[in-house]
Amino acid sequence: MALVVALLLLVVIALVGLAAMRGTIMQQKMAANQYDRQVAFQSAEAALRAAQQRIQNNPGDVARDCRAGGVACTANPFDDSGVKIITVEAGTGAGQFTKSGQSLAQPQYIIEDMGSWYDPSSDTGFNQTANAAQFGVQGLSSTAEYYRITARSGDPSQTGSRAVVTLQAIVKQD
Repeated sequence: MALVVALLLLVVIALVGLAAMRGTIMQQKMAANQYDRQVAFQSAEAALRAAQQRIQNNPGDVARDCRAGGVACTANPFDDSGVKIITVEAGTGAGQFTKSGQSLAQPQYIIEDMGSWYDPSSDTGFNQTANAAQFGVQGLSSTAEYYRITARSGDPSQTGSRAVVTLQAIVKQD
């Protein structure tokens, strides 16, 4: 009888040990995936910064002019095979990114010209000045050129099963 009880206790302790190991392995996988995503997110942010510098230096160098008639600008331009994808150059200078052992591919970006839109920082219209409220002056407002940057941490065909992060930002040309 003592042998049966001891064997049952041994089986229960083994099952508890296996459950603890399984939970630990799951936690380790989740931590590795979170780390991988953070590395990919930082790579995509580097691509956003490189694209912003490119807009400042070459505002006419865009992949697609979304204000032109008949041009369809999709939400994710990486899905369009005909768009110009720019890979961030390797190096340590401004607008460059050197992939490390953690990131598997150079980040990429696409710049689209969204057109001229109202610039809210330049409005002097109604209720913006004391004179406007007293005399009904509407004031002047100007426009600014806006660009949409879509960046990703790397080409999915090169990263395999690793995380790929895609970010989008609207940038106003100063």
